[in-house]
Amino acid sequence: MTDSLQLILVLLAAAVGVVVLFRLLHLPAMLGYILVGILIGPHTLGWLPDAPGTRHLAEFGVVFLMFSIGLEFSLARLRAMQRLVFGLGTAQVVATMLLVMFTSRFFGLGWGAGLALGGILAMSSTAIVSKMLVERAELNAPHGQKIMGVLLFQDLAVVPLIILIPALAAHDENLTRTLALAMLNAILVLAALLFFGQRLLRPWFHLVARQKSSELFMLNVLLFTLGMAWLTELSGLSMALGAFVAGMIISETEYRYQVEEDIKPFRDVLLGLFFVTIGMLLDLNTLLAGWYWIIGLLLILIPFKALVVALLVRAFAGDWGAALRTGLGLGQAGEFGFVLLTLAGGAQLLPQDVMQNVLAAMLISMLIAPFLIQHAEAIVRRISPEEWMNSAMLMHQIAVKSMGRNQHIIVCGYGRSGQALVNFLKQENVDSIALDLDSRRVHEASANGERVVYGDAAKHEVLQAAGLMRAKALVITYDDKHSALKILHHVQQDRPDLPVIVRTADDSNVETLKKAGATEVVAEVLEGSVMLASQALLMAGIPLSRVVRRVQEARAKRYSMFSGYLRTAPPEIGEDAESLQPRFHHVMLNERDEAVGKRLGELKLDELNVEVNGVRRHNMLGAQPSEEMLLKAGDVLMLLGQPIMLEAAEKRLREG
Repeated sequence: MTDSLQLILVLLAAAVGVVVLFRLLHLPAMLGYILVGILIGPHTLGWLPDAPGTRHLAEFGVVFLMFSIGLEFSLARLRAMQRLVFGLGTAQVVATMLLVMFTSRFFGLGWGAGLALGGILAMSSTAIVSKMLVERAELNAPHGQKIMGVLLFQDLAVVPLIILIPALAAHDENLTRTLALAMLNAILVLAALLFFGQRLLRPWFHLVARQKSSELFMLNVLLFTLGMAWLTELSGLSMALGAFVAGMIISETEYRYQVEEDIKPFRDVLLGLFFVTIGMLLDLNTLLAGWYWIIGLLLILIPFKALVVALLVRAFAGDWGAALRTGLGLGQAGEFGFVLLTLAGGAQLLPQDVMQNVLAAMLISMLIAPFLIQHAEAIVRRISPEEWMNSAMLMHQIAVKSMGRNQHIIVCGYGRSGQALVNFLKQENVDSIALDLDSRRVHEASANGERVVYGDAAKHEVLQAAGLMRAKALVITYDDKHSALKILHHVQQDRPDLPVIVRTADDSNVETLKKAGATEVVAEVLEGSVMLASQALLMAGIPLSRVVRRVQEARAKRYSMFSGYLRTAPPEIGEDAESLQPRFHHVMLNERDEAVGKRLGELKLDELNVEVNGVRRHNMLGAQPSEEMLLKAGDVLMLLGQPIMLEAAEKRLREG
């Protein structure tokens, strides 16, 4: 018991220390866990034995990882990105697998081992790449969209590979028959789980949720996830496959987000343990003996894989710049490669020395990946001379659009918020230029005569071309903290006096953005709550003037630029004057009311200075109804007027 406790303490202390160090260095925590496994594993210090129990516990990390991928599996998302996912993604995985399988023949590996190795090396790191793209504000860039499309397909491709690799390891004379039976077994099991799971899951989760116990709900999630994993393992498939199906079933229910939060602690802890066991597999003595093989594999892996991806993207999109950036982003190995490598090693499909060399090359490639992505722009411009020309042409187009404009507003992002802002500016005859990364949206807006250009506002040269030095203000209309911080950095460098307004979803990043130089930060949560409160007060019969004052006071506390004006306008009014202020009043018509069956105009409510602001009928709201509207029992009239007149209007509706 004491030895077990010491073992756990050693593991926790090493993991916490190394992961903190990796966080400080802005490197993925996953690499820290792998380093812990290398240091305290059986091949180095020997503090952590390579026991079957440890490996079996670590398998649950993969189970919860696959469950999380299943939760993210969205048919709507797939349909929106189907060309990238199933076109480019399929081409990348298949091409990499076939080329690796062909190359491995020269090194004495069988075609089955070569195919498994191809599947392992075809994977890229979703954790590293997506994190880097978010931090660099490149998620919505052309190469960012292509990278995410390929990564999404790779996540899906793991499922058939988990079935394929054990089948390849079966030394059967009729391998085709073995593979066909394995696939048929998988299809039947998955079809049964999906068919019965969908019908049983929702009512059962409803029953558990009605008990209003967070502990019970979490236990139920664990039972369902591990139960599905056990069923697939019982049928001869992997536990990870059952967990993926479990996540996919839950993703179609309203409990998806709650389940995702509940499962996260188990997933992260057990996944960390899985990567520790991956590090334990690495034998440093074997690596030193075969260092030249590792360097060779590494030189093949990153440039070879990056080139394959770049050529495929070039064939799909025809843009060398985006193709090279995509290739550099996907050149490394990935987390699921470790899962497949462990599976291939357990099935004895790959020799031990090959496994050691591949594992080392994969780890080093993942360590190199952040630096490759960080310097991708410089690498692409050095490799592709035409990228300079494309960039120069883009800057020229932006400069032409902004030329002659002075004291204009630069609008970063032309989504719904950006379009609404530009419309307001046009009504006030204020010049503006909008920057957006959606080429289709830019083309449509330009065709309609709008001054919208294609460009990444987070790039310094794009802001300069848009007339940063001549602008009157700059507005960031999309909710992306990392991109906003980059824009603010450029503005502080060149125009620290320029007012910058930033949109954000909530209050969590307000202070960070203000410290970075934002003049004002508009939080959607605050504006939404203010408008919710104002509508609730109006519906409660509070006078309009008092509601307006409350809204102004709330905004005055939040927006410093308006505080002087909003705190003094409108002037305070007494109770007598307030009773004359217009307010809202609801009247629901009953069957016996005189207004039922009459047209709205016949009631002549305008004589009482009362406005019918809307009519709600069977939960359908009609704003500004016409005078010809025939009133029915059950209609709810929304009246606006002075209190005494509202009483008279209701009396007229009831009694005529």
